[in-house]
Amino acid sequence: MEVIVLQHIKIEDPGYIKDLMLADNIKLTTIELDEGEKIPDDLSKFDAMLCMGGPMDTFMEKEYPWLIEEKKMIKEFVVDLKKPYLGFCLGCQLLGEVVGGKVVKSQPAEIGIMDVNFSKEKSNDILFSSFPENIKSLQWHSYEVDGLDNNKDITVLASSPITKYQIFKYQNHAYGVQFHIEIKNTTVNEWGCVPEYKQALEDQLGEGALAKFDQAAKDNMTDMNNYSKILYSKFKKIIK
Repeated sequence: MEVIVLQHIKIEDPGYIKDLMLADNIKLTTIELDEGEKIPDDLSKFDAMLCMGGPMDTFMEKEYPWLIEEKKMIKEFVVDLKKPYLGFCLGCQLLGEVVGGKVVKSQPAEIGIMDVNFSKEKSNDILFSSFPENIKSLQWHSYEVDGLDNNKDITVLASSPITKYQIFKYQNHAYGVQFHIEIKNTTVNEWGCVPEYKQALEDQLGEGALAKFDQAAKDNMTDMNNYSKILYSKFKKIIK
């Protein structure tokens, strides 16, 4: 099995899910887009695609021109080839955009360990049917997906009081997850070194918030790791 991973900053990799994939001897091809690496022209050889978060936003094509090609390749993989896709945070927003939605500013930003509530559609979903009705997850985003309400290919699987599209799927093979359950114990402190992330955190939660956020994440880490195990085990089942 070969999985392509699209990364937008080196410290945002698939985290705990990456550990699980490596333990299964899955071949990973990581493309570090922010460092100028190119997505291969032939995507058909890959069995699945993971698309991770990053400090940029989907509309910043002038500052990050590689976003244009990335969107085109995600659309080819998901819409044309109909292959399994799992996108977190920015990767969720990129999926939303390529299947006809838009990305808008969250009111307010969601940053912290926060509740995500599943919809009744969860019970019939391959990936999330065994999840509890409500989970706590790490949120760290200022933008979110919108404009997919009339798209018959979209199913909303989970929402929060602020963000409708916390989890959505396109048809039955491509998933956007706005939050982070793929994190590990080191994640929050590593992300806190990114100026854009630290600024957003302090704007939302006040100066010195990083230490409290890090502890809150560690307090919920066992649950998040378990959710990652479930998600990964089920995702493998839709990979043909």
